[in-house]
Amino acid sequence: MRNSMIFVAALLAAFSMAVDGVAQSSVKIRTGAAKRAEEAGSSLSVRAQALYDKQEISPADMPWMRVIYRLIDLKQEANLPLYFPEESMEGQENLFRLIMRLLADNKLAAYEYLDGREIFTDEYKMKVTEMLDRFHILYSEKENGGKTARVVIDPSDVPANEVLSYYVREKWMFDQRNSGVTCEIEALCPVLHRVDDFGGEPIRYPMFWIKYADLRPYMAQQYILTSSENNVRNYTTDDFFRLRMFEGEIYKTMNLRNMSLMQLYPEPAAQDSARAAIEKQLESFEKGLWVDSPGDETSPAADTKVASKDAAPEAAPAEVKEKETGERTGTKSSVRSSRGSSDNSKASASRSRSPRTKSPKAAKSQAPVRSVRSTK
Repeated sequence: MRNSMIFVAALLAAFSMAVDGVAQSSVKIRTGAAKRAEEAGSSLSVRAQALYDKQEISPADMPWMRVIYRLIDLKQEANLPLYFPEESMEGQENLFRLIMRLLADNKLAAYEYLDGREIFTDEYKMKVTEMLDRFHILYSEKENGGKTARVVIDPSDVPANEVLSYYVREKWMFDQRNSGVTCEIEALCPVLHRVDDFGGEPIRYPMFWIKYADLRPYMAQQYILTSSENNVRNYTTDDFFRLRMFEGEIYKTMNLRNMSLMQLYPEPAAQDSARAAIEKQLESFEKGLWVDSPGDETSPAADTKVASKDAAPEAAPAEVKEKETGERTGTKSSVRSSRGSSDNSKASASRSRSPRTKSPKAAKSQAPVRSVRSTK
């Protein structure tokens, strides 16, 4: 009886362990399926997103920083890769269409444009529908299985032809860990160029800010055509920004009064000189961090010494010419002078002669001298 009870208890324990194993395996299968569904729902996997994650520089390692705002005009030849193709074709789309597609799919976050007071927090995030209503962009909403309605924008309603410029916010920082100056693009802002009902010049409407770190993984998958002579797509949109292949002029820097260069310098010539001064400061800041050693051959003092040595032989022909002219004039005057004066000139010439020095005797050879006397 006792043995049978022990056997039944062992069977019950084995059955419970088998049930727990099946439950754990089902949970694992479900979690794995959920992960795969999540990765399939987004165009980037967790591994791909982690590839572009970058650790920010700590404020303790950043003793100097300057925020620069640039205007990228898409009408310039160097910036055309961000504008073309105007319509999506063969899987290719321009930067603004890429941004709008990601916003509609809730894969990007747009932040309010605050004109120099950009704050990238959840408090200043924009709703996609509010942004589309503000700029009169048509869209439709579709139900998404009881969840938040999905925004659908028809490609023909995307105003890609009106986005003719971008604002770029850059951070120039000195990283004392690496002892170098780095430039990091922090955010992008598409700008609409629209003409009002009365015509005239187009008015610029900054739309929203997009953090470059959030947009970079998607731009790294979008290959663009950078040259009309070479049709191979060798660069991505991310390469276009990181390699600084674009051309953008400075329109503002972060300052205490939060004023642009146009407000600080009303005259265009003064604005151009201010831009040139800022660009020069950014280029020469890293060079000014290092001091040449005293023994450096490329120092200015060494260059002046070399130049003076090289210039010394050039002065010799002038001195020779002066002596030759002096001798010629001296001969003419001696002919006209009397005999006494000629004697005095000979005496002075003999005195001015340099004393003769005997040439050193040749050193005696140390080789033994052999006699040539013949022996009989």
